[in-house]
Amino acid sequence: MRSSRSKMRAGLSVAATLPLLAGALALSIPSANADSGTGSRHALQGTKPLWAKASADRGASANSGQVNARVYLAGRDAQGLTAYAKEVSDPQSASYGKYLSAKQAKARFGTTPEQIKQVTAWLKSSGLKVTGSNQHYVSVSGDVSAAEKAFSTQLHNYRKGSKTYRAPTSTASAPASLRGAVLTVVGLDNAPHNVKHDTTTLPPPSAVFKNAGPMSSYYGSKVNKTLPNAYGEKAPYAIKGYTGQQLRSAYGAGNKTGKGVTVAITDAYASPTIAQDATKYAKRNGDSAYAGGQLSQVLPSDYTDIDECGAAGWYGEETLDVQAVHAVAPKSDIVYVGAASCNDDALLDSLGKVVDNHLADIVSNSWGDIEANETPAVAAAYDQVFQLGAVEGIGFYFSTGDNGDEVANTGTKQVDTPANSAWVTAVGGTSLAVGKGDKYQWETGWGTLKSSLSADNKTWTAFPGTFNGGAGGGTSKTVAQPFYQRGVVPGKLAKANGKTAMRTTPDISAIADPNTGFLVGQTQTFPDGSQQYSEYRIGGTSLAAPVIAGIQALAQQAQHGVPIGFANPSIYSRYGTPAYHDVTDHPLGAGHTQSVVRVDFANSVDASGGLLTSLRTLGADSSLVATVGYDDVTGVGSPGRTYISSFARR
Repeated sequence: MRSSRSKMRAGLSVAATLPLLAGALALSIPSANADSGTGSRHALQGTKPLWAKASADRGASANSGQVNARVYLAGRDAQGLTAYAKEVSDPQSASYGKYLSAKQAKARFGTTPEQIKQVTAWLKSSGLKVTGSNQHYVSVSGDVSAAEKAFSTQLHNYRKGSKTYRAPTSTASAPASLRGAVLTVVGLDNAPHNVKHDTTTLPPPSAVFKNAGPMSSYYGSKVNKTLPNAYGEKAPYAIKGYTGQQLRSAYGAGNKTGKGVTVAITDAYASPTIAQDATKYAKRNGDSAYAGGQLSQVLPSDYTDIDECGAAGWYGEETLDVQAVHAVAPKSDIVYVGAASCNDDALLDSLGKVVDNHLADIVSNSWGDIEANETPAVAAAYDQVFQLGAVEGIGFYFSTGDNGDEVANTGTKQVDTPANSAWVTAVGGTSLAVGKGDKYQWETGWGTLKSSLSADNKTWTAFPGTFNGGAGGGTSKTVAQPFYQRGVVPGKLAKANGKTAMRTTPDISAIADPNTGFLVGQTQTFPDGSQQYSEYRIGGTSLAAPVIAGIQALAQQAQHGVPIGFANPSIYSRYGTPAYHDVTDHPLGAGHTQSVVRVDFANSVDASGGLLTSLRTLGADSSLVATVGYDDVTGVGSPGRTYISSFARR
């Protein structure tokens, strides 16, 4: 299905359970100032993966083995950064909205030249080669023996599943004299290992995907008349794909256009045809033409992990994000910040560029991974960037995933990351019905069951079918409940994993279901080898995130251009008001289940390979349920008729 987040970031090791990240809104790593017990070392908690157990130990790694790592720097005042990020984002705080410029943030919280000098000297003295440095980290390479000396731990090989990976035998540490300078280290373990190869050449676009008909132009405009009934009635055909005009009407855009606001988008790689595709799509679908410089890109000098990350698959992600933001906020500026790969280091670099240069006030991110794959060390590096963004008035919006509770995907109920961070806005998904005249009808939580048409065309096989995708959500096992969720998130959700209230996702939601999805236009590779522009319907929370980012651009314009910043405190302060559609799985009442008929080309291109007809039941998101009030499918709901205008009253 060409609808979910196209690629997951790689390079993290799987862990069954992770330690609780310290503090509801503290830097997301257990006390980085804890001593190792020797009195001369500063323990870097969370650096030993939980899968590195004694029972899986296969012995010491070869001393000649190569290690590539990053030592992330704590900056001048890590605790002060956390505190100010909260104060400046909380509408109840006297410091609310008193943002710092990027220069001021660096001067107040950034790493000092002396800290970089001291950390560099320590690493070099251990026999490691410093390969790069900036205000966020010092990168190093060297053999295993040098890494062991630097971080006062042994590196062993551990069996993990069917493979063997390297990892520390104990928590890594730094000299006690550097406890205020070093935040954490990543890269001592190498699970999974990705072969690196630098290149400036990206692959051609992916193979074409086209939608088959019949399709509805708005919800319910074309109802099947010959296929079997579903839930006591004939189901309508899936829509062709909503356009900007329909989405703007559904979410109360009014006369706001996002003028004067810049939205950044981060993904991996860069579509070679994004400018021409965006221009053509806008012209064909009624969106405003792009002004000169309205769409720009900030790209790395080269790319890595082209094959491992499936670089061409990210082109569609960039295309969706750019076109969705422009459709909702047609006058906002868009800056695409591409990462060199789909790995954490590269994605952190892209996020860092946005913050260090204050490229935008709103950042849309349609990528992520399961929580079990994130170590506290990596979470700390992300949260530091998010907090620096918060003090500058920058808000980050992350999709929550397309696999519901993740049980069908991983066998374990869990949330996605970085959407689980207490410092980002986690965006869930809905199925959206926009009727005739672009009128909002209803939404359900996005979660679909698929039942194929029987060979004799008389029944839906195994009705209502099997789970076929849905908005990610649920309760974190690692991040404590942030202050803004208290009193809103029901206790049964916040404490779903035990007695301690934890971070629950999502925070807010928007259109995501690919069966009620968005029309995009992209250059794709056709069977004859030619590259042609074509349009198709797409969805996933990869759609919801840029839609919400676009809506936030409209809200910031309504707020007279004053940045919204980290939005969650403001989002939750509007809970229970007409600012939101309170989305449920049965918007037309109990006993009224919604469904659509979808027809697909068997070969994804044309009817020569036959057609596949199926029924998609809406509002069935694995074990997650969209109900009255806050829920773990849609959060506080989707933007309602007064959401954008409510920001004008600040």
